[in-house]
Amino acid sequence: MRAHSRPVFVFVHGGSSNARAWGPLQNELALLGYRSHAVDLPGHGDRADSPAAYYRQPQDLVALAAAPSPLRGVSLQDNVKHVVDTLRRLAGEGPLVLVGNSLGGLTVSAVANAAPELLDRVVYLSALCLSDPAMLTEPWDVVDDNLLDALAARITVPDVAEPGVARLNWRSAYGDLELFAELKTAIMADSTDHQFRLLLDSLDPDENYTVLEPGALVRADGWGRVPHTYVRLASDRSITPAVQDYMIRKADELTPHNPFEVHNLASSHVGYFSRPRVFADLLTTLG
Repeated sequence: MRAHSRPVFVFVHGGSSNARAWGPLQNELALLGYRSHAVDLPGHGDRADSPAAYYRQPQDLVALAAAPSPLRGVSLQDNVKHVVDTLRRLAGEGPLVLVGNSLGGLTVSAVANAAPELLDRVVYLSALCLSDPAMLTEPWDVVDDNLLDALAARITVPDVAEPGVARLNWRSAYGDLELFAELKTAIMADSTDHQFRLLLDSLDPDENYTVLEPGALVRADGWGRVPHTYVRLASDRSITPAVQDYMIRKADELTPHNPFEVHNLASSHVGYFSRPRVFADLLTTLG
């Protein structure tokens, strides 16, 4: 029996992000009387040694490409250990609900595989959920017309000598009004320009794509034991509704006895930053 009945939400950020992205949603949850904690995955956030050249203006692009990455040597299992340690510290404070967005879904899945006994629910906010080894190696049988991939390629810093690490120069959008508008459309179209600037300011340049590995695949004997919710974001242009539906369907094939509980929101990919009350109202009704 848990000491408290209200859930405690633990948030896992997406790619090039950190705990700061969850601040508006955490504030709304606090106003509704709910506790929450947002993790900085290893190599991310305020304690990470991110390249100083990324923040200087004007930027020195040669120095930016040459700077070492705080994600050097970081693995999916490092993410899992960090989140599991956090969950253990919160154990007994209430039912634990682990929530991830975007690339953070891979860590959510791996944590649920590793420690299902700690979790009362996992929630994917338009987050990656991989359930078949072929999803790592083969093209997906779905039309993916997302806007973000091409834009990310445009802001990728070339010649970064860190295996598995992509360095994205999000701040280049400040000097390119067209790029700013296109990124906003892809990521957070339901925001004001000011809100999107705040989000851009919070982003880390580096992301580690070695987390796309077999350990991120959900397993019926781990993750499959935990109630799981998919919040389908119908206006998402980064992970499109068609891709979200494909992941939901594949996961349900793995655990037909415990399918996704699916909710729909008319939201962009990072709508929880621009419209946090909508997400807080949904999260507090789950289960």
